[in-house]
Amino acid sequence: MNQKKPYYITTAIAYSSRKPHIGNVYDPVLADAIARYKRMQGYDVFYLTGSDEHGQKIEEQAKAEGIPPKQFVDRVAGEIRRVWDSMNISYDRFIRTTDPDHEAAVAAIFKKLYEQGDIYKGSYEGKYCVPCESFFTASQLGEGGVCPDCGRPVTDAREEAYFLRLSKYSERLQKYYDSHPDFFAPESRKAEMLNNFILPGLEDLCVSRSSFKWGIPVSFDPGHVIYVWIDALSNYITGVGYHPDHPSDRYRKYWPADLHVIGKDIVRFHTIYWPIILMALGEPLPKRVLGHPWLLFGEDKMSKSRGNVLYADELAEDFGTDAVRYYLLSQMPFANDGSITRESLIGVYNSDLANTLGNLVSRSVAMAAKYFDGKVRRPAAYTDPVDLDLIACGKAALETEKARFEDLHVGDALAAVMDFAKRCNKYIDETEPWVLARDEAKKARLSEVLYNLLEGIRRIGVMITPFMPQTGEKIAAALGEAPGADLSGVEAPFGLPEGFDVAPVSPLFARIDGEAMLKKLEEKAQAQRKAAEEEAKEAPCTIDDFKKVVMVCGEVLACEKVPKSEKLLKFRLDIGTEERQVLSGIAKFYEPEELVGKKLVLVKNLLPRKMMGLESHGMILSSEKDGVLRVLTLSPETPNGAVIG
Repeated sequence: MNQKKPYYITTAIAYSSRKPHIGNVYDPVLADAIARYKRMQGYDVFYLTGSDEHGQKIEEQAKAEGIPPKQFVDRVAGEIRRVWDSMNISYDRFIRTTDPDHEAAVAAIFKKLYEQGDIYKGSYEGKYCVPCESFFTASQLGEGGVCPDCGRPVTDAREEAYFLRLSKYSERLQKYYDSHPDFFAPESRKAEMLNNFILPGLEDLCVSRSSFKWGIPVSFDPGHVIYVWIDALSNYITGVGYHPDHPSDRYRKYWPADLHVIGKDIVRFHTIYWPIILMALGEPLPKRVLGHPWLLFGEDKMSKSRGNVLYADELAEDFGTDAVRYYLLSQMPFANDGSITRESLIGVYNSDLANTLGNLVSRSVAMAAKYFDGKVRRPAAYTDPVDLDLIACGKAALETEKARFEDLHVGDALAAVMDFAKRCNKYIDETEPWVLARDEAKKARLSEVLYNLLEGIRRIGVMITPFMPQTGEKIAAALGEAPGADLSGVEAPFGLPEGFDVAPVSPLFARIDGEAMLKKLEEKAQAQRKAAEEEAKEAPCTIDDFKKVVMVCGEVLACEKVPKSEKLLKFRLDIGTEERQVLSGIAKFYEPEELVGKKLVLVKNLLPRKMMGLESHGMILSSEKDGVLRVLTLSPETPNGAVIG
């Protein structure tokens, strides 16, 4: 018997600081669809995902809760894994960076790189972003001196550290890019890495920290812990048994990885830092890195305080796991950011799943049960042009699905399956089985039509399984078939010799009352906002946290009510270096004209947000007691833009 060809696929490991929202879940769902398809093609797949559990941010959060960091990450990593399981992710290992085998291998990797001269000891002085765990020079910071990746404030950092010699491998990395044109997906990511990082000159990378303790200790210098880039990135090899002194048979079997599935924000780490680490270790590089876009809430990033965070496991309770998977995989473009709103989720569910797919299956099976007692046999031959076109469309859908999986356009692969489902619905309209059923002389033709429909549905059930595994199983059960384990059953010629024995089934996707569901989801969002506000009020704050908030004096140049809003006032503020538009929900406490000319306190470094279609860039501080709100005002002599604090 021929041995199956190995296929190794990974996701970025989720940072164990909080419960992942639906945008974070796209990673494992996308990788899962690819992994399932590869298994159906006959590959020996190993799918790795997991959690990243070290770092300063986690140490600080655990300290704020008064518990050890390990206890904190045990809880959050458990939550991450539970969310992954709620999405039916078929991973082969869920690695944690606190796993003993990973920690031992990472310590040995660091020591090996140090001993061969690729890591050296020095000191770092610059800017540091705690959420991103990244150092930056002043020239790398974004507008306003904030983190260029997340837009949050950075802090001054100076400490002794070990560094990885990136510049040593720059030329070799460029040659790898040139000799492996498929390394980047989308291909445009290559130009980003070359133009923004490699061609300007790579700076050596900080790979240890001495200002906090929650990490894997440097074995020969216990005052240091190994930094995230070597710790977290190495999971891709330690997860299949790599150790520099004794790599396992599993590692030799699966490495190099066929595909790393990651978000576009961490492409730099996976296509520059990670390949250089592997080059220094003398190990092969991954074959391909897919840097997918982000999933936004409408046009905004998700935020608990805004009440626009959606959680996959909670949506699965309302819509079903496969419906959430379908939305993620069908609505995310290959290169551009995708979008989700409560309204769009309901719309896609009713249009694609309830109407197109669910209705196709339920009415086809119902007609077979009604007219033939569920027993429908294969036609002796296919001659009708309508039948031949249906068969051709089914074959084309299978070929398109395969081609789109090969080039990683997974959304287009799913679209090919759904297009065939639409073609099957059109076939019903073309053949009108209910009309054929009225004429006994046309019973043979009716049998042919229903058989072709059931065979089309069977093929849809197999092809849709990587995306919606539970739905694939339900379709197979409705047709009296065992769940399809591979693609051979649909790669064969159209039709099963033994035919079908079916019985009526409940709808795969019952149509949703959009208004009622929207009300339910919005009530959850309101509760979420309230909980976030209470959490923010009660959360302990360190002096470093307070330093992140930039407050300045802003003079009110203009103020007016926002149309169609009872709460909002729109301000134009002079903050010294620029003018800002800010919205504040204080309309019932002030008339706009009484605030013009006042000098107020503005939180300057909040990310912009939209309210009533208008952008608000900052927050005006106010006090509140017993339902009465008053804005905080400053002396008229205070210069515009003066920093407060």
